[in-house]
Amino acid sequence: MEEIIAYIVKKLVNNPDAVKVEKDGMREDAVIYKVTVDEEDKGFVIGKQGRVAKALRLVVKAAAHKHGEKINIDIA
Repeated sequence: MEEIIAYIVKKLVNNPDAVKVEKDGMREDAVIYKVTVDEEDKGFVIGKQGRVAKALRLVVKAAAHKHGEKINIDIA
């Protein structure tokens, strides 16, 4: 899952070398992935009213569901 998240986020930002994705524990039977991007790129990842972040979460959760996993994504 980390590779999928990193691939999508790197395509959205201006500084793809600053993108980091790491597991950050568990919450409610779901694995938490923490996505860290450059301060200037946060707006690209979050989007207007969080639309890009919601779409990212939807796509990755669908991929995880296919593998029988539950995940959440935190953007920092």
